[in-house]
Amino acid sequence: MDEYTPEPDEPDHFDPDDEPDTAADDVAEPPHPVNWNLLSADDLEVEWLALNDWVAWLRRTYGLPASVVPPFWHRHPELVWELSALHLHWLGAYDPEQAGSAPFGWHRDFTDARNRLREWVAASGTRLDHDRPTRQTTWPGEEPAPPVEDVFIADRGEDFVQFVFEQVEARREAEEAFFRTLGEHTGGLS
Repeated sequence: MDEYTPEPDEPDHFDPDDEPDTAADDVAEPPHPVNWNLLSADDLEVEWLALNDWVAWLRRTYGLPASVVPPFWHRHPELVWELSALHLHWLGAYDPEQAGSAPFGWHRDFTDARNRLREWVAASGTRLDHDRPTRQTTWPGEEPAPPVEDVFIADRGEDFVQFVFEQVEARREAEEAFFRTLGEHTGGLS
């Protein structure tokens, strides 16, 4: 038998201390609920882009009409929360560690979600080529809600990018304002 000779860049013995450290960022984390209200500006952008990609895949894969997933779903929190929950459920159902029957559970729940999505879309008034904010009911003692008007949107992709940019910038400004107030209360100490 020939004796094994390691290559010049290959160690000739195993030393666990020589193994590269695996950074926490390199390890995929399990799916987790997304609380859109609490995301940092950077995380908000990542989640928006991931959800947008998944929703595009979902609508094409299942041939969903605009009455279930309209082009301007991103402008309606009720649709964002529903689609985000459905995305999380899908990630969990198709996780390699999941039981083989998990996708059946997702498809059963997807049927229920489609019915809820139809209801949300009907209530919101968003359509294929135009959008309007979801009507809000004014309770006694509240200021009247602003008038709701339809807006024509010619390019869904452009609208989405601009929408996400505005959302991320607003979140970033809120974060900066928060940290400024901390600095004021601590005398400028970091």
